[in-house]
Amino acid sequence: MTVPLRPFGRTGVKVSALALGTMMFGSRGNSDHDDSVRIIHHALDAGINLIDTADVYSQGESETIVGKALLGRRDDVFLATKFHGQIGTDPNQFGNSRRWVVRAVEHSLRRLQTDHIDLYQVHRPEDDTDFDETLGALSDLVHQGKIRYIGTSTFEPSAIVEGQWIADRRGRERVVAEQPPYSILARGVEREVLPIARRYGLAVIPWSPLAGGWLTGKFRAGGAQPPSSRAGRQPGRYEIDAPENATKLAAVEALAELAEQSGLSLIHLALGFVLEHPAVTAPIIGPRTLEQLEGQLGAARVRLSADILDEIDKIVPPGVTLSARDQGYHPPALTDPTRRRRSAT
Repeated sequence: MTVPLRPFGRTGVKVSALALGTMMFGSRGNSDHDDSVRIIHHALDAGINLIDTADVYSQGESETIVGKALLGRRDDVFLATKFHGQIGTDPNQFGNSRRWVVRAVEHSLRRLQTDHIDLYQVHRPEDDTDFDETLGALSDLVHQGKIRYIGTSTFEPSAIVEGQWIADRRGRERVVAEQPPYSILARGVEREVLPIARRYGLAVIPWSPLAGGWLTGKFRAGGAQPPSSRAGRQPGRYEIDAPENATKLAAVEALAELAEQSGLSLIHLALGFVLEHPAVTAPIIGPRTLEQLEGQLGAARVRLSADILDEIDKIVPPGVTLSARDQGYHPPALTDPTRRRRSAT
């Protein structure tokens, strides 16, 4: 089954309605490079042409695997990667400064074995770096031909608008895509991020449309917590007995029942929901195995009826994220007490 194509914002580029995420390729997931390459090739053969990775995924190993997989097939792929996360131990090998951006892109190009990156994304905001500095560096990379387009990931609505303002007022290249967290269990971006993306014509490639595995069917009431590398890294997000996850688990049970009544797998229900939003271009699926990929590919052609979508709204209301842990980013204004206590300064 060939994955259909959708417009990538207003760039004129056409991408597959599902994006292949490669976070699980490398030491944090599937450490078998040959097997990971086979999974990537299978996705390409099925019609996926948008591949997303990041330099911080297994500290560059994911990019290395993607580079191997794309040898001889690079021209057929819209290749996206990200910078921002800590690489190594040098405190300056991190963040959104011009100094790091121009170094990080060279490292990614080398690992990916390519001379250009189609979409280079700011992986997270950085409060201490002027966004104009970041956009200036990225604009230079566009002019040098090293990247084609600029994207962001998990940006607050105000930061998305600020990026458009900077491009317009200061002559920078425009951000054309946003990569937010979005799933049935994490609908907070429906309030402002997705409407803003539509207003500015941004492509939207949501991460974690299966809620980090919660919407795959393996987390069920009364069951033991399944083994998971993600749960090992983020225990609070996955511990079934944790009070903050009780609401999520109840929602999963109701969604599983709805999927069964609708003749769908829970995975297809979850991906079909994200695909239904008019602002969404391509949700990112992140399989670790070929079997997981096969179970997700068919969702690209799932269409949910209004009745099913209404039932989902009853289970998790629009604009609601059930757990703060699923937001992906917490502004320093909330996490750093010195930013909201006058006496601390």
